[in-house]
Amino acid sequence: MSTPPLTHPDTRPPTPLPPLAGGEHGPNTLRPLLATVLDALRDGAAERHGPLPAGGPARIDQRTRAAAEPVLPDEGTGAHHALRTLVHTLAQGAADPADPLCAAHLHTPPLALAVAADLAASALNPSMDSWDQAPAASTLETLVTRALAAEIYPHHTEPDALVTTGGTESNLLALLLARERHGHIQIVCGTNTHHSIHRAAWLLGLPQPLTVPAPNGTIDLPALRQILTDLHPPLLVTATAGTTDTGHIDPLTAIADLCATHHAELHIDASYGGPLLFSPTRRTALNGLDRAHSVALDLHKLGWQPAPAGLLAVPDTTHLAPLGHTADYLNADDDTEAGLPDLLGRSLRTTRRPDILKTAVTLKALGRTGLATLIDHTCAAAHHLARLVENHPGLELHGQPTLTTVLFRPTGAPDHTVADIRRTLLTQGTAVLGRARANGRLWLKATILNPHTTPDDLETLLKLVEGSTRR
Repeated sequence: MSTPPLTHPDTRPPTPLPPLAGGEHGPNTLRPLLATVLDALRDGAAERHGPLPAGGPARIDQRTRAAAEPVLPDEGTGAHHALRTLVHTLAQGAADPADPLCAAHLHTPPLALAVAADLAASALNPSMDSWDQAPAASTLETLVTRALAAEIYPHHTEPDALVTTGGTESNLLALLLARERHGHIQIVCGTNTHHSIHRAAWLLGLPQPLTVPAPNGTIDLPALRQILTDLHPPLLVTATAGTTDTGHIDPLTAIADLCATHHAELHIDASYGGPLLFSPTRRTALNGLDRAHSVALDLHKLGWQPAPAGLLAVPDTTHLAPLGHTADYLNADDDTEAGLPDLLGRSLRTTRRPDILKTAVTLKALGRTGLATLIDHTCAAAHHLARLVENHPGLELHGQPTLTTVLFRPTGAPDHTVADIRRTLLTQGTAVLGRARANGRLWLKATILNPHTTPDDLETLLKLVEGSTRR
């Protein structure tokens, strides 16, 4: 028996409803739309002519407004027109991390296979807050998070990890778990610590973190020893494996030793540097990581995932118990007792995407060897850039890269000239470099995250800087 059509209060023929992405027929619906999207991405990138659109904020704002307005018309333009117009505009006006000259931030060019997996996640649209919304996705998340936690804590029997939106959420969760273990806690961190630690302490009503000097980009150990001697537990020291400004890694083993001596807990923000674990030749830089009470890791940095792809790992799944929460419509006690997995304690968020799918596809497709190759190539490119700077008579190098961040500046240039060079390149759309303050001076920051970057690309980058210096 067929279902009668829904009736409308007027006599006009009903407007066809737009198709859905899921179900048996969803892929056939998506196919022509994806062709429009891919064409628009290609054409927009071609018209951009570089890593960033030229003209600065005012010109890009004007162009984007012209394409987007009216944002909510009375009559829609149709799917293909809307996709073609706005995707083209976004691509033309993008800072494209796939361009080797886009090297300012921890802003990675995602792997094509991870983006393809992310499309599937969007089409299926599981919500990771109850099993009946994400049956297979919940199992996949359990498998992958525990496997990654085991990489960090290989000698523990039940390590676990939560999926987060990135280092900021991971650090917030780490401080929250420490507070819940002790009722209150004093945070001790270096001046090199990511700003999210201070923000998390504020959000959680904790005392302002006590900061330890980091004169060479890493925590000063004698200063840390002194401050721990002067304080009383409960204490949480936060160390960093891959600082945002320089990529430096704190002396993790020595810090863990001090924490053990003074009965302090340890959280390590390895959002940037954590993926070195996949590289046999570089993982020793993370010695001591497994001694932390919690570790933050971002695979949308040196993991080449579309954002977000963050994790917070702990050495034992019982450490996550304080996050447990019950909402009867999602994880009623009798459902849990009957065997339905309880997902609500796996995040502070309720509705959340199955972000683990793209990571699972990447791990399975590339394996340890493939991931190590990407990491080693990218680190090698950063070292090559450092050598080019060292050999350039008009440039000064801050120091050899620890990860993939290289700081440099024109020799003898005042800070305002360094800032002007960066803004000139941005306005021209020829290169995207960051800025960092170290040793009391302003530096240009190149964060190399594109494994396809060539020596010629790096020489071009320095030529562009040199040309802007002469202006």
